[in-house]
Amino acid sequence: MRYAAEYILPLKWTGEGPLAELARYLADLVQWIDVTVVDGSPAPIFAGHARAFPPGVRHLPPDPGLVGGGNGKVHGVLTGLSAARHDLVVIADDDVRYRRPELARLLELLEQADIVRPQNYFAQLPWHARWDTGRSLLNRAAGSDYPGTLGVRRSTVLSTGGYCSDALFENLELIRTVRAAGGREIRADDLFVARLPCSSRHFLKQRVRQAYDSFAQPGRLAIELGLLPAVVLARPEPRYLALAGLAVVALAETGRRRRGGRTVFRPTAALWAPAWVLERAVCSWLAVASRARGGVRYAGGRMLLAAHSERHLRSHLAQRVAPMPHAHPIPATATAGSQVPGES
Repeated sequence: MRYAAEYILPLKWTGEGPLAELARYLADLVQWIDVTVVDGSPAPIFAGHARAFPPGVRHLPPDPGLVGGGNGKVHGVLTGLSAARHDLVVIADDDVRYRRPELARLLELLEQADIVRPQNYFAQLPWHARWDTGRSLLNRAAGSDYPGTLGVRRSTVLSTGGYCSDALFENLELIRTVRAAGGREIRADDLFVARLPCSSRHFLKQRVRQAYDSFAQPGRLAIELGLLPAVVLARPEPRYLALAGLAVVALAETGRRRRGGRTVFRPTAALWAPAWVLERAVCSWLAVASRARGGVRYAGGRMLLAAHSERHLRSHLAQRVAPMPHAHPIPATATAGSQVPGES
């Protein structure tokens, strides 16, 4: 049985990637669901992808009419949504690996919502994947994590005129745009979808960029910026630092136990959370320095905007009288459904 849904994979590789493994994954996936890969890779790499991908995969370049904004992934998603053959759509990064049961449940939930947010976990655990898992567990303890995949209704997203390609934290921008339009979000914290870890080199390059995302969540940013001054100025005794570390581990363990997390997160996962907190205490200030220079480095340029607040998007929704280009995310019509309280 094939699902009446579309799987959109925005892709942009500038060098060799795990192409054979990705092609095998797509060969399985295309048996269950229509697949569209929107590929912004340079022409020689694009051609190599076209030869490697299974025949059932639709392989497209980004729409050249989508201009403005520095986030090419948004252009890829919007191109895929415009070309999609179904209203129910799964958007996933190139490192996300669905199995059929997770895909089926996501689409079942999407029948009741406009956007569904599952939970990613690392299928393999090199040191940096364990480190980053600490972040996921703390996010789960405080609410929900931000995965590299979402389920959306095509009609809802297109009714908003798209979402902003100037936003660095593009998944949060999409979530907030749908919610600002009145769409219903389901946070499926017990729907676990695997992803593959990046290289350690790429992980290290992402530290400041990911810290910059917190500019979209001012309360969180204030806490993260307060960590380093608290340690430097207060100069607490080692025993107090140890107690603080234990408190962080306990909080992460709460996230691990929440909504069935123990089925995918190992018993030692929470022990890595203090290392991530120390990293963020430093990288938050590096992100502030990046903002002072015009934004964080991304894809050869700089991006200033992390994401618009939901309040900002709702305000523009109230004022909007005509559709706008995809580069501007202001919602055009409200969508029926309840709104899950969240960040603003």
